[in-house]
Amino acid sequence: MLSSERMSASPPSTTAPSPPHPPKQYGVTKPISMLGPTEADIQRTLELEKFLVEAGLYESKEEAAKREEVLGRIRQIVKNWVKDLTRLRGYSDQMVADANALIFTFGSYRLGVHGPGADIDTLCVGPSYVNREEDFFFILHNILAEMEEVTELQPVPDAHVPVMKFKFDGISIDLLYASISLLVVPEDLDISDISVLYDVDEPTVRSLNGCRVADQILKLVPNVEHFCTTLRCLKFWAKRRGVYSNVTGFLGGVNWALLTARVCQLYPNAVPSMIVARFFRVYTLWRWPNPVMLCAIEEAELGFSVWDPRKNPRDKTHHMPIITPAYPCMNSSYNVSTSTLRVMMDQFQYGKKICEEIELNKAQWSALFEPYLFFEGYKNYLQVDIIAADVDDLRTWKGWVESRLRQLTLMIERDTYGKLQCHPYPHEYVDSSKPCSHSAFFMGLQRKRGEMVQEGQQFDIRGTVEEFKHSINMYMFWKPGMEICVSHVRRKQIPSYVFPEGYKRSRHPKFSSQLQSDKQCCEDSDAHQTGSGDRLFKRKKDTDAMEQDTPGKRQSISPQKQDSASPERMAPSSLSSRTGSNSGPINPNKRMLDQEIAEVGNLLNSSNTSVTSYDVGNESVAGSTEGNNGSIDGSVEGSNNLGSSQSDSCDADSKSLSENGNLDGSGVFYNGTQGELEPNTSLGEVLQSMGGMDSETVQKTSYKQAEFDDNSIRD
Repeated sequence: MLSSERMSASPPSTTAPSPPHPPKQYGVTKPISMLGPTEADIQRTLELEKFLVEAGLYESKEEAAKREEVLGRIRQIVKNWVKDLTRLRGYSDQMVADANALIFTFGSYRLGVHGPGADIDTLCVGPSYVNREEDFFFILHNILAEMEEVTELQPVPDAHVPVMKFKFDGISIDLLYASISLLVVPEDLDISDISVLYDVDEPTVRSLNGCRVADQILKLVPNVEHFCTTLRCLKFWAKRRGVYSNVTGFLGGVNWALLTARVCQLYPNAVPSMIVARFFRVYTLWRWPNPVMLCAIEEAELGFSVWDPRKNPRDKTHHMPIITPAYPCMNSSYNVSTSTLRVMMDQFQYGKKICEEIELNKAQWSALFEPYLFFEGYKNYLQVDIIAADVDDLRTWKGWVESRLRQLTLMIERDTYGKLQCHPYPHEYVDSSKPCSHSAFFMGLQRKRGEMVQEGQQFDIRGTVEEFKHSINMYMFWKPGMEICVSHVRRKQIPSYVFPEGYKRSRHPKFSSQLQSDKQCCEDSDAHQTGSGDRLFKRKKDTDAMEQDTPGKRQSISPQKQDSASPERMAPSSLSSRTGSNSGPINPNKRMLDQEIAEVGNLLNSSNTSVTSYDVGNESVAGSTEGNNGSIDGSVEGSNNLGSSQSDSCDADSKSLSENGNLDGSGVFYNGTQGELEPNTSLGEVLQSMGGMDSETVQKTSYKQAEFDDNSIRD
């Protein structure tokens, strides 16, 4: 459509044409690439979307309609609740008529990436005279408890973000409450406006921030549809690879959304298949703990603390800062530890490898979503058994224990100075053969990769486990029958109920190749984490120079080595000399891929420096994941709690940590003379070396007796 200026009869301007406007910048840096998709990229996106549909990640129209109906019912319930409270407190009839409460959604539902059966994160915003402590967690709780449609009602008032969990007509709901400083809540309330934060407390700010962050994310991405498809894909990938759980120390929904949104900003014209591949490419090169930010951190005069390691010493201890875009900007991933960051970097490396194969037509999308073989990945595990008298007690007890599992990871890192690494697996297992309600979680254990193993080196974490159990048993709502047991099991002792078929299958060749692929990705991840991106490219360049000095060796380069060629090796002279070699011509797609990887590395190194003027300490170089091993950061809650243990009833079910001895430097239990021992044989020598009992006596002693004799904290 022609503009009015061009349609007019005025003579053309003689002034020089204005320069073209630069492309719109999303985020705090310029994009890495403005290129759009090729035909191959579009085809791969169609294949990805088809895969996601066939994987059952989209809900039906009937379920979507039911969700809307449930939300409508909840809206009416909270409106009536506020009106009743207004009337009871003696306000005028006009105030009662105007009294109002609003329901907002956030999380996956607000972002449009929820799947079948997913819960709905909701926020109720009420007037200033309706409080959280009594009105929400007592009066509204009782109203919901009396409703036939409401089941599994669970208030969590002491959570970092206070929440009431329940199911309404089968739909899971997480309901927060925020009382804002208005007597009447208008129907058109703009929750993104900073004025809603006036004169409210910290829990209210945290409750409001979920909705405010979701709104900002959708405003800050170039293409919402592409963002949603990519995020849906990456959340599914994270769950399949065992790295989706904020409470365990990995990343939750908002974290994955922020990471995905940042890559969308860096590639504003990319389609989902491109964004997925570049997601892994970017974050395998990212120099943690440099922060990921969608926009500049906003400073306001409301007095709330924002993430700033220059002012807040605790912020310097964060390993993987992912900053929320709404004021007050916070680190959404403060739960990440050294160990869980290592696991995620390994998985990013795995995703990068598979995506490169997909782009080279060597793999299908299904390969990216192969489940992680957790029970094949380690020789030693900690098993955390949670027991309660009935299902309702187990729900609350398990929620408490699961929320504190991250502490156990941090305590082990602290007490072993980071030399023993933990991999908490965010999956719940149930032993249906037990007479009581039961749930179990597992953690893989291994020594820190690259550490020199000293002869006779041991990791005695029994005291650490006891400290953790005592903190758990300080649960305010503890009831008889609520018990926890932490025990050591080797791979061959893993209980059969963790396997889908009820027994451990013999290793399939496909699984063996996947394990080998995972191992290779771990090694590649270590290479990235032990030096900066600059050093990585320098090593490749040095290798190229060495190969140029020895042309005879270049003729025998294997295809695998060709695949890892750096952009410098893709110079025309190198290509022409290699065309006639035994290795054949270079795949042009691979050449473009390597060139883009080099560009990503260079731009990220420079952008990370310019993005953050924040002083994150000596850890702001690659390899920073090894910092802060000696202590638990300040965000750990309850680590100083003391109490008694109720774990005796679990001792008969599995070998206890104490009965299996100590972990040696290679990650196996060790007595100083024998590499790996059967259960019940090593503890005697361990205690004997500590001046304890003789081995014959110990082998006949229960865990409880060993605790007494070891002068440790008693039951």
